[in-house]
Amino acid sequence: MTSKNLLVELFVEELPPKALKKLGEAFSSVLFEQLKAQGLTTSGSAVTPFASPRRLAAHVTDVAARGADKAVSQKLMPVSVGLDAAGNATPALLKKLVALGADVSDPASAVAALKRAPDGKAEALFYDSTVAGATLEGGLQKALAEAIARLPIPKVMSYQLESGCELPGWSSVSFVRPAHGLVALHGADVVPVQALGLVAGNATHGHRFEAKVDPVVLKDADSYARQLREEGAVIAGFDARRAEIARQLADAAARVGNGARPIEDDALLDEVTALVERPNVLVCEFESQFLGVPQECLILTMKANQKYFPLLDAAGKLTNRFLVVSNISPQDASAVTGGNERVVRPRLADAKFFFDQDRKKTLASRVEGLGKVVYHNKLGTQGQRVERVKAIARAIASKLDPQLVANVQFAAEYAKADLLTDMVGEFPELQGTMGRYYAQHDGLPADVADAIEDHYKPRFAGDTLPRGDVGVVVALADKLETLVGMFGIGNLPTGDKDPFALRRHALGVVRMLIERDLPLHFHELTRLAFGVFPAGLLQDKAVELDEFLVERLKGYLRDGGYSAAEVDAAIHAQKLGRWSTIPRRLEAVRAFAALPEAPALAAANKRVSNILKKAGDVDAHVSPVLLQEPAEQALYAALQASVPAADAKFESGDYTASLQSLAALRTPVDAFFDGVMVNAEQDDLRLNRLGLLKTLHVAMNRVADLSRLAA
Repeated sequence: MTSKNLLVELFVEELPPKALKKLGEAFSSVLFEQLKAQGLTTSGSAVTPFASPRRLAAHVTDVAARGADKAVSQKLMPVSVGLDAAGNATPALLKKLVALGADVSDPASAVAALKRAPDGKAEALFYDSTVAGATLEGGLQKALAEAIARLPIPKVMSYQLESGCELPGWSSVSFVRPAHGLVALHGADVVPVQALGLVAGNATHGHRFEAKVDPVVLKDADSYARQLREEGAVIAGFDARRAEIARQLADAAARVGNGARPIEDDALLDEVTALVERPNVLVCEFESQFLGVPQECLILTMKANQKYFPLLDAAGKLTNRFLVVSNISPQDASAVTGGNERVVRPRLADAKFFFDQDRKKTLASRVEGLGKVVYHNKLGTQGQRVERVKAIARAIASKLDPQLVANVQFAAEYAKADLLTDMVGEFPELQGTMGRYYAQHDGLPADVADAIEDHYKPRFAGDTLPRGDVGVVVALADKLETLVGMFGIGNLPTGDKDPFALRRHALGVVRMLIERDLPLHFHELTRLAFGVFPAGLLQDKAVELDEFLVERLKGYLRDGGYSAAEVDAAIHAQKLGRWSTIPRRLEAVRAFAALPEAPALAAANKRVSNILKKAGDVDAHVSPVLLQEPAEQALYAALQASVPAADAKFESGDYTASLQSLAALRTPVDAFFDGVMVNAEQDDLRLNRLGLLKTLHVAMNRVADLSRLAA
């Protein structure tokens, strides 16, 4: 069968830039998946996606004009239903065969052609037939419809079809943006499929202003990217266009000199890639007087409002130069650069005005106003929330270092004050950041100013933790207050919905407890946080919150490269305790698991756990005079020899050596289970043997629950 490369393109009005990359990937992957499912591709076929502001396209290699025929065996019905007592076809069977297109002019021959095979307890009739392979036109029509239907469209719009359709002006379709062209080429041949009221052809359109010809008539599927670049002045591939922008940004920064470099922002680069078809990077500048404004403000307004790339110097400080990615390449670019400089100037002037005005009032003078700002209709105002955070922070600081309390109180009280500033009102993303600048202006201690910014950290996966102890305490308090409050009023995250970012807050708590090695007990922290809320305001969701945090802990540890079994073993003993020791426990578990004695001891530990569960409340006490069997005497002696050393290592924090000290117990433990009946008839013997097992269990599980390692 003829196999050629395939090109499909939808030409549309400007697509939403933040969604373009996903739209392009989804369109090509679903199209390819559907062609493959219909047998129109080969094992060597590959798909290349294309996505620009005005097009979605896919190039697929080795696509057949027709799929291979398939042999199909279809179950019809039980033999008892399809054949009568004489073995002749029943009306039900004949009707089914006719529906399948079988020849029933000779019923006996039709029955003879059927297969009989077991189907559960009964025997069934099966009809073998050959299904013709899909044609490219039919298969592509189905694949194209599916690719369009499954696009992750952020918002659908409806529009009327253009002239040329069956009922122009009366028929309408729904799509992400109005579509104006459809291309489908198998090699050089047009595949006459239809979509969104359009019939496929071989012509597309290039750049709005700089295309050399319009329309661009494609020679074949393989010339698509080349012809669009050469004749249409369009780089059709999203990745190719992105790489070209990154190259031009680096070149432009190099021309500026003095170590200048464009700010790194993958999301901004993706968005700008989705806004231009033929990128042209230009250098612009603004008045240096604006550099007196915190650079975070200037960077944010240039990135968010104008999609510019600010230039930083070698030390990471903002310069008064910035880069613009233009969609046109005029011989004289001064009009473009001048226009962009005029546009950005009022934005920067606004930022300077906000900054100057905000510094006329201290953070302390703004705190009272938080009492008028609603935090949540069930949890009160921001002022009430600040008081709760202060109470939690004060208690945590008292546990860690009483000398922290004063500055922790200041930081917690002023942490939300910048919410009432003009700058944060205009740029909510700068909350905390501006608070630090204003705290420095007010003359507050450096660790207080840092904590005001850092109490939001970590803001995202991989973000840094607060830089100082004051910041860590306030950040812990803030996150615990949020978690407890939201759980207490029933605002729990569900599925992929987490509007209050509770998973991020929980992970922040986990990271601070572990990475800052805080001597705090997680269980006590959650109970402390619940205690600062007014009685009756919250539901008792302490257990649910504990489980939620433990799940975040497990995920954090698994992301660190540990297996689920290792994680379960290490955290079991510390689920409600001090989490900062867990990394060392994990290292000990991994080292223990590598020992040859580990599998047998883990299995024995699991067996001991099951015995003790059935026995109920058992005291870890052993009377040597009641040890009658040699095997139990040997196990007791081994425990007496090994446990003191293991305990000493445990108390010193050397968990790996503590666990390894217990490896010597393997032989006596195996011998005990081979030669001793635990559930002896005599009560004193049975209780003594259970006490011996309890002693063993306690010794083996101080570092981790080794039974979790058993297969």
